[in-house]
Amino acid sequence: MISFTANQAKTQFGEMIAKAQREPVSITKNGKPSVIVMSIADYNALEELKLQNLREKLARSVAQLEAGDLHDGEAVFDELMKDI
Repeated sequence: MISFTANQAKTQFGEMIAKAQREPVSITKNGKPSVIVMSIADYNALEELKLQNLREKLARSVAQLEAGDLHDGEAVFDELMKDI
């Protein structure tokens, strides 16, 4: 992954955007990773994966409910929130 300091990202914004179209770019601040800049296509793909994961978890929960395998609601939400 390509990395820019926050100052480099500011002064070389156009270059950073061009690179982010090809692969995610890490922006560091005070020597520590701060944010990731990525193309809208990569972002949309990531969001779709997250949605697919949530749908799979909900489908498993419905199947468990239909099988009579009941769970505490709080435990179910804890499981859903674990990956966020």
